[in-house]
Amino acid sequence: MKRFLPFLIAVQFLTRFPVRLRAIPAERELGRSLLYYPLVGLLLGLLLAALGAALGNTGNLLGAAILLSAWVLVSGGLHLDGLADSADAWVGGLGDRERTLAIMKDPYCGPAAVVTLALVLLLKFAALTVLLERGDGSLLVLAPLLGRCALPALFLTTNYVRPGGLGDVLARHMPRRATYIVVLATLLAVPAALGMAAAWPLLAALAMFGGLRAGMIRRLGGTTGDTAGALVELLETAVLVTAALG
Repeated sequence: MKRFLPFLIAVQFLTRFPVRLRAIPAERELGRSLLYYPLVGLLLGLLLAALGAALGNTGNLLGAAILLSAWVLVSGGLHLDGLADSADAWVGGLGDRERTLAIMKDPYCGPAAVVTLALVLLLKFAALTVLLERGDGSLLVLAPLLGRCALPALFLTTNYVRPGGLGDVLARHMPRRATYIVVLATLLAVPAALGMAAAWPLLAALAMFGGLRAGMIRRLGGTTGDTAGALVELLETAVLVTAALG
């Protein structure tokens, strides 16, 4: 049980699968759970691909709606919440670091959050419709996998600016060398497994990661849990849309 504890922590945090831990995990185990984020993303992607295959005879619009709903339910809307908070903070913060961080703590959704969530979900829905129509089920794996691979990559390369939070614990206790290896192995495995079909979605993911990370550093000097969640959602959307356009 102890050997699999970091994996179970990752599953519990990133999904709504019924995982129960016997005790509050130590900070070291929380840090090690980052190693398994890409694996959890892969499992989510395989689940979506299997559901997409099962919906083969369903209309593409209905099938895309079911897929997107399942995606949100299984992930618990965790990263959508971060995206909403980040959108409000980025617009309302008016370029000021402290104001931006303060707005992120506000639990209420403003107009920027609502519009951003609607646009992201609309883009995902449209991209899923195209992928279902083309029968590209394997590409459904890419978005959850690369989205969750982005999290350890972000914590490896970017300061965490809210001391005392979960993200701060993850950043301080992750095994850096092993995390580098996991991220690099994931990025190399994607084109090896899917070939040229994965090339443009992978490039889109890397471009989105670099652009959003630069924006976080420019505005905040680093990342927070909310901006990390926003990164996942926007990177997933970029990967899906690029795959649909390919």
